[in-house]
Amino acid sequence: METNEAPMRPAGPRERLIVALDFPTREEAFRLVDDLGDAVTWYKIGMELFYAEGPKVVQDLRARGKRVFLDLKLHDIPNTMAGAVRSIGRLGVGLLTVHAPAGAEALAACASAAREVGQGADRPQLIGVTRLTSLAAPNPDRPWDDVVALAGTAVEAGLDGWVAPVQAASPLRAAHGSSPILVCPGIRLPDGDVGDQVSVGTPEGAVSGGADWIVVGRPITRADEPKAQAERIVTRMLHGCGDGAP
Repeated sequence: METNEAPMRPAGPRERLIVALDFPTREEAFRLVDDLGDAVTWYKIGMELFYAEGPKVVQDLRARGKRVFLDLKLHDIPNTMAGAVRSIGRLGVGLLTVHAPAGAEALAACASAAREVGQGADRPQLIGVTRLTSLAAPNPDRPWDDVVALAGTAVEAGLDGWVAPVQAASPLRAAHGSSPILVCPGIRLPDGDVGDQVSVGTPEGAVSGGADWIVVGRPITRADEPKAQAERIVTRMLHGCGDGAP
């Protein structure tokens, strides 16, 4: 599926950071949003929070001037996925995930549905989930073959880009170029706990490898000073490493 529309990109270093609101309630999530203030523009809403609070949590974030990455990882038959994209598109989310293994027909249906909603910033940018960061490579000798192949299917079907581990950024860019957008989760600082992640990376490593956005959860949400930690991460992306404010 061909499209002449260029994908949306972050407007500046601060907009590269997406903070994951992995909380069970709106109250907990918005307590963090209030703490972070103007230090963070983008937030990820995943299954836990969305299924607990519904579309209103997206609308409330948008009312505060925030951008939303809705990470629902849609995966179903083509018609069902396309219908979900149309419904979600009315919420004003900026980024929306679908599972790349859903297949070319389903991905093309989703891409078409997104463009029915609007153009440019008025529609959700669709990004395909290639491999979850909690999963090991199916072939350790060629660890990114599956990710690169699924990414190719996604862009050929008309998706705007992908979600992929940091270590896959360079192989993806080498195989598919710089045009598709790339979101890298599993971001940690060098001294951070990797938790349940198999594939992790640093903020500066992700950006230098070709990531447009990075998703950070526990390193910010569980920090003693979340705003200072967010600013530290933005600085690392901007300058390569450092502790000062951006």
